[in-house]
Amino acid sequence: MSYINLRGHSVWSTEHSGKGEPVVLLHGGLSSTESWDYLVLPALKRRHVFAYDRTAHGRTKIREGFYHFDFQVDEAIAYLEDVVKKPAHLIGWSDGAIIALLVAIKRPDLVKSLVSIGGNYHYDCGLSLEFIQDTSEEEYAKFEARSGQPRAILDQIKKKAFDVWASEPTMTTSQLATISCPVLVLAGDDEPFSLAHTVSLFESLQDGRLAVIPGSSHSFVKEKPELLQAMIKDFYTQQDFPITRSPNRRKEMQEKILEAQSSESMSGNKGANGGNWIHSLIRRTLRRS
Repeated sequence: MSYINLRGHSVWSTEHSGKGEPVVLLHGGLSSTESWDYLVLPALKRRHVFAYDRTAHGRTKIREGFYHFDFQVDEAIAYLEDVVKKPAHLIGWSDGAIIALLVAIKRPDLVKSLVSIGGNYHYDCGLSLEFIQDTSEEEYAKFEARSGQPRAILDQIKKKAFDVWASEPTMTTSQLATISCPVLVLAGDDEPFSLAHTVSLFESLQDGRLAVIPGSSHSFVKEKPELLQAMIKDFYTQQDFPITRSPNRRKEMQEKILEAQSSESMSGNKGANGGNWIHSLIRRTLRRS
């Protein structure tokens, strides 16, 4: 854990070495890496995990332009290019999920898969922010200790956040439909936006999975961490397009994949990647659809 220079700005970054593929954790709005990474890391023991405090969050100070989602997406892309230096699996919670979706739309070459936890794709989603409490003395003290900035800056950050959430993000279902990597959509059954919005997100994706967690809220990461970890582990062990016994929404794509799989198997054209040929085939089929 240390500060890095990310294109001229000092950003707090952490890295957990592992032999597996890189995973980048994207924390929620008005939050920080250390407020949630410990709840996700048990599911990522064999992965090379990166995380950072975005500008105006945690230990990273504010700078001009902060908090707008375009700004945060560009910062995430810079982190992927300069620090991770290769395509990665993204796990985002709340604002972090929004940023992950936007990165997958803008730079699909940098995203291998995506876990969206409590994310909305448009501000017009029945959003209620009543769960965000007034700033306590403890929160002010923690902010000053972590960021080295005066408490008045936290008031400025919160005002900017609420202004942004009132008009952003503005993704469309057509844009979401361009995301071809595997996406796991996770949400509590009592999110601060409508369940219909979550379902709309899932149904817009080419290769999505959906899990609505019963008896949980926007904070289900902390309410049911073991269930969260189990779902992430399952997602990472089964990233091919789901082939099910009774497909409905996936029926057409499943038939295309099975037909293409049969043709390639019969021709013996399994490529040079051994056991990865099916995964490559599925990605090609999704791009052609």
